Amino acid sequence: MGSGSMEGRVYLRESGVNELAVVFNNNRLSYVGQDCQRIPPMLHMLYGPQVNCLDLSFNALESLWGLAEFPHLEELVLDNNLLNDAIHFPMLNKLHTLSLNKNKITNLDLLLTKVAHHFPRLTYLSLLGNVACPNQLSDCEKDEEDYRRYRYYVLHHLPRLQFLDSSRVTHEERLEAERRGHFMKVVRPNDKVPSDEEDSVDQMPYTPLPSSRRGIDDHRGIFDV
Repeated sequence: MGSGSMEGRVYLRESGVNELAVVFNNNRLSYVGQDCQRIPPMLHMLYGPQVNCLDLSFNALESLWGLAEFPHLEELVLDNNLLNDAIHFPMLNKLHTLSLNKNKITNLDLLLTKVAHHFPRLTYLSLLGNVACPNQLSDCEKDEEDYRRYRYYVLHHLPRLQFLDSSRVTHEERLEAERRGHFMKVVRPNDKVPSDEEDSVDQMPYTPLPSSRRGIDDHRGIFDV
């Protein structure tokens, strides 16, 4: 049922969905800037199996309940939402593009495990603006070296990626990720750093990331398919 059909518009209106914000064209569905906390059920009821590209950016999503009803997704844009480490993904075998810029994700290891399992064909991933992505443009505690090591770590776990965040994966990065990406462990923000009175050598979690401060302006990631 097309988004322009009178019957479809009536269903959307009666379900509380802002019909004017629903755009469906050429198997691409967008519902942007509506502050919804979950995917409106009427969207997957009307369009689910027809959708290849889904854009739900600039909402207030805390859950992806209902995403499994879009079984043919190839591109998924979830920028500027409230998704955190409890995020649950369905199995989407065709998905090649995932954008999660500016959410509340802090645990990189957990996210990479979920992504690797649920999206076996993923080639594009963007995490800018999350604590899990130590980019100097969004975290004043990090610098260029932090971000470089993060890229090696992600590419080690997701070797099929061709594009990570705002730049294409280079041949040199891929080789470095294969060589030492496993050791680029990223420490989560809630990891405990021992005080001088504790046995810091034995108890401090390993990380090769340097500690530095750089003050910069806010940054919004670029999504470029």
